[in-house]
Formats: sequence, C-alpha cells, structure tokens
Amino acid sequence: MSGLRNVDGSTASAQDLTYEWLRKHISELPRDGGIFLSESEVARAAGTSRTPVREALLRLETEGLLKIVPKKGAYVPPISDSEIEAVMQARGLVEDWCVRRVVPASPSFVAELERIVAEQEAMIDDPVGFIDRDRDFHRALVRQAGNPVLGEFYESLRERQIRMGIRAVASDEDRAQQVLEEHSAIVRAIAAGDAVEALACHLASTLAVLRLPAPANWTGGHSVRGLS
Repeated sequence: MSGLRNVDGSTASAQDLTYEWLRKHISELPRDGGIFLSESEVARAAGTSRTPVREALLRLETEGLLKIVPKKGAYVPPISDSEIEAVMQARGLVEDWCVRRVVPASPSFVAELERIVAEQEAMIDDPVGFIDRDRDFHRALVRQAGNPVLGEFYESLRERQIRMGIRAVASDEDRAQQVLEEHSAIVRAIAAGDAVEALACHLASTLAVLRLPAPANWTGGHSVRGLS
C-alpha cells in the first residue's frame, strides 16, 4: 500500500490508512467547486484496493465531508459562503469561551504555544503544513480550557477549516505572515493575562480573507477530477 504510512510508524488497518489519506486529500481540495471521486481513482492514487476505499468513503459520508451518489461516485461539495460564516461563528463562540479560561496561563502552556508558532513559521512555504500547525495552535487553546465536550465539537469542524485555510494562505502571499503575527500577539496577550481582544481580531481577519473570492488562477494544485 504505497503512500499510506502512519507518521509515527505504527501499524493500522488498510481502511484506517485509506481513511486518513482521503481526509487529507479532501482537506486540500479547493473549496469553490464540487468534485466527484470514484473508488477506482482513489484506490489507484492511494495505492490500495477498492474495498478499504469504499469503507473509508462511508465513514467520511457519516462525518458530512462527502455524499455518495449511486453510479456517480463520492461527491465532495463546495464550501459555501454561508457555511464559512457558520463555521467561523461556531469557532468564535468556542474559542472565546476557551481563551477566557486559559488565563492565568502557566509558563509551560505559553512555551507550548510559542513552539507551535515557531513550527508554523518554519512551514510558511507549505500551505498544508502551515494550516496543520494553525489547527494545532487553536486546538491547544481549546484543549487547555478543559471542556472535552467543546473539544469534540471543535474537532468536528477541523476538515472544513483546513479546506478554507489552505486556500486563504495559498492564494494570498501576505496572509501566512499575518497569521504568524496574529498568533504571536495572542500568545503575548495570554502571557499578559487577557487574550480576548487579540483572539477576536485574529478571527475577524481570518473571516475577512475567507470572504474574498478566489483568484482566477486558483486551482488548489489539483486537476478537475481532483486526483492528479
């Protein structure tokens, strides 16, 4: 099963590996157009058989990331402007509640956030890796608040956020640097004891970028069929 490895070297089932491959692939698709994925295309691209692909697609359908259409394949829908607004509203509610509860912050937590920002800066030329670290940063804030129910809900938004975020940093050469500056401002504010305003400014600027239309030449690095 070429191309399907766990990053920590551990073993996993073909279904799990295919599921993770597909989740990552879907997260990198451009948000502006719907794309059909066929079992045979995914199996060929992922280096696996069609059975684990079928099982992985069913799992992803239950998570709301795609819709299986008989005789056509798995449809990955575009992310609409209204969905962007809804996701960002949900993020704002969760993250505002959480950031109010992470202060006063321990030196170790501040150091953790600083480490994530440094890792993110090292990936400034890699939109996918950059957004992965972006999610690590915000996930750390939510986790530190200590509410597992909110944490689980926040995780359910993750793949949609990744698809949104990759387009934002890949299509705006200044956005990645702006994100780093805003994250650093949040860390400083947490260390100082009040990060509500810094977080609100960051989420507002993120929403403003996501509202912008994609550049005419934006493809997300994928072919029309989504599997090049």
